[in-house]
Amino acid sequence: MRVRFWGTRGSMPVSLTWRDLRDRLAQALVAASGRSLDGIEKAAAFVERELDFALSHTFGGHSSCVEFETGGDQYFVCDMGSGARPFGAHVLARQSGRPATVNIFMSHMHWDHIMGFPFFGPAYRRGNHIRIHGCHAALEQAFRRQQDPPSFPVPFSQLAARIEFVRLTPGEAFELPGGTVTPQLQDHSGDSYGFRFESRGKSLVYTTDSEHKLDDQGARQRIVEFFREADLVVFDAMYSLAEAVSVKADWGHSSNVVGVELCQAARARKLALFHHEPANGDDAIERILRETRRLEELTRDGHPLEVVAAYDGLEIEL
Repeated sequence: MRVRFWGTRGSMPVSLTWRDLRDRLAQALVAASGRSLDGIEKAAAFVERELDFALSHTFGGHSSCVEFETGGDQYFVCDMGSGARPFGAHVLARQSGRPATVNIFMSHMHWDHIMGFPFFGPAYRRGNHIRIHGCHAALEQAFRRQQDPPSFPVPFSQLAARIEFVRLTPGEAFELPGGTVTPQLQDHSGDSYGFRFESRGKSLVYTTDSEHKLDDQGARQRIVEFFREADLVVFDAMYSLAEAVSVKADWGHSSNVVGVELCQAARARKLALFHHEPANGDDAIERILRETRRLEELTRDGHPLEVVAAYDGLEIEL
């Protein structure tokens, strides 16, 4: 199973400003002082090998959209945030005019998770088949409503692809081509659902927009079992622990610290910090990643947990 991140931000998309770009260029020029970088290849190698990630890359600006491949010819993706636009361009380029079947799994209907669908290219191509899966009764209504006047110039009814809405039942496994998916109810305003995907002996848990309160032992154990020995857990780590238990308690999001604790208890193999706070720049997210890795080392009980911070363009092979 290959997992590809097209959007990793929470609440709203974020882009680099011209000041961000200026400051990065200035820092890179200072770091390169005295070096002979007399060609694009040398300069690119210097950037890749010697500059910090927060200076040479970005954790991205698109809101939630995560694709996974199971080895078949259908597409699978979680959420339709603004990352759905580049994901759609990827599908169209890969298909080269051939019809595509795209399976979408919706955690919930908040706007940052559906806002990319009106710009999802495959929805405008006749012959494509799009299945939108979710547990919410208002699943179809939410998709149609955001394209109603005056919000968008193209109504949902004018989309050329065949679009089907599939209602899932929380706690029940649903058969997919090459695997299964099991939804799990999560604590979030209006409810959200995590998904556990199983395919060819590998397991992926996608859990975003969920507040995990560890003092509720019953709820904690249910989540631990949902994460049990997952190869990858994509986890909502929007807030710091201090924020999650104080000023932003009951806002429906979790923290890096809680992610580590739950994944360690579940013996998961890899944790991807996800749904990054839009106010956090790349340097802040990189600092959170370093702190999370250090926390994992200090609390490890013999079972190593690999920790990464998701960014637009990241690919993980399970």
